[in-house]
Amino acid sequence: MLYDPGSYRDPAGRVVIKDERVFRAIFEAGRKPFETALSAGVLERSIERSQLLGMEEAEASVLTGLDPAPCFVIEHPRLDFISYPYEWSFSALRQAALFHLEFHLALLADGFSLSDATAYNVQFRGTKPVFIDHLSIVPYHEGQPWIGQRQFTMQFLNPLLLWAKKGVAPNAWYRGGLEGIAPEDLLPLLSWRDKLSFTVLAHVVAQAKLQERAIKSAGDDSNPGRTLSRKGFEAILIGLRDYIAALSLPRLDTVWGDYETNNSYDIDKRSAKHAFVARMVEQVRPRQLFDMGCNSGDYTQTALDHGAGNVVGFDFDFGALELAFARFDKARAPALPLWLDATNPSPGQGWAGAERKSFGQRAKADAMIALAFIHHLAIARNIPLDMAVDWLISLAPTGVIEFPDKGDAMVRKLLSTREDIFPDYTEEAFLAHVGARARIVESERIEGSNRLLLRYERS
Repeated sequence: MLYDPGSYRDPAGRVVIKDERVFRAIFEAGRKPFETALSAGVLERSIERSQLLGMEEAEASVLTGLDPAPCFVIEHPRLDFISYPYEWSFSALRQAALFHLEFHLALLADGFSLSDATAYNVQFRGTKPVFIDHLSIVPYHEGQPWIGQRQFTMQFLNPLLLWAKKGVAPNAWYRGGLEGIAPEDLLPLLSWRDKLSFTVLAHVVAQAKLQERAIKSAGDDSNPGRTLSRKGFEAILIGLRDYIAALSLPRLDTVWGDYETNNSYDIDKRSAKHAFVARMVEQVRPRQLFDMGCNSGDYTQTALDHGAGNVVGFDFDFGALELAFARFDKARAPALPLWLDATNPSPGQGWAGAERKSFGQRAKADAMIALAFIHHLAIARNIPLDMAVDWLISLAPTGVIEFPDKGDAMVRKLLSTREDIFPDYTEEAFLAHVGARARIVESERIEGSNRLLLRYERS
């Protein structure tokens, strides 16, 4: 039994992991707000609307030895995969922001509010957001200001503005500063035309000036008695919702988003790959499958069609991720495409290097597919072949890896702009590396190509 390392900021309660089960211990500081929300039925209604993660009350005795002892204990269902805002595509971040605003509006209608506006309290089930922090739901008091305004701006609005207005993906910046992008940091990057928007003026320009004034006055609040009516509060949230809903990306040139149809394969070769993946999935029936280099999601769809419970896809190409997210969002499929630089995956970071878990700590898939992927590690990014194989096999106990040799058109394309310094990049070496780490269950050479499909099973 241990506290989740990302659950420590709120004295009202903490998340506890015990025997692979997820509990929330509610302490004295959180007793009254929780009891009020529980008795008002707002938690139950939010769960019924699929806005709030489910919960069941448990006996306090299920968590022994906690200091302080909890007043209440509730249990939550485990989510398929925990992702972070710096791993989301533009569409995922926008969807999470809109969900957060809609959820807050629904709470206000019930006489409740949110005590913060952190993006880390939103997770995804497929492409559908869900709120996970029950103790952030507190009674609303007429006249109270929106205390989460700056946090919402930093963690939702500003990253979206950077993306939509400047065409710059915020993921690396966001990962480097887990609290998001401060208004005073974004402001110099915005043009005068960007600043003409009332939303930008109110939430970026004004907040940046307020922060500057607060620093100069040593944090002295010159207006401690300011109030905000509920109608005014709702108007702010609605204004943000309408503005964010209208944001869109500049045209994205995707390198790999149309890879499945724009490559050296004909339809028969693609069909052979789909059949190989389908065969593995039908035999394994993975609860969760990782699709490494998912592109626009064709093989993710094949995995879902043949029995995968849910799929988390990863890609470095934001254009491909936009296509995949739109595809699975429209289908309401249990698939979540995420951004990943496989040679620099998300590390453990935050307080004590543990507040946000590394990609490796969260990688608990039952199966994995890596199609048209390994050469991008070994050739494009100089990862030694044995290390690339080792990392891929570490992601899941079984899976499919595709190996294109140097005669493949896509590998030749990668080598056309650089010296070939990869004498060990051979099919024989690939088979030896896989065989040293796992059992080779099945292999198939794609007829008329320079590619080998291999299914492994860890010993």
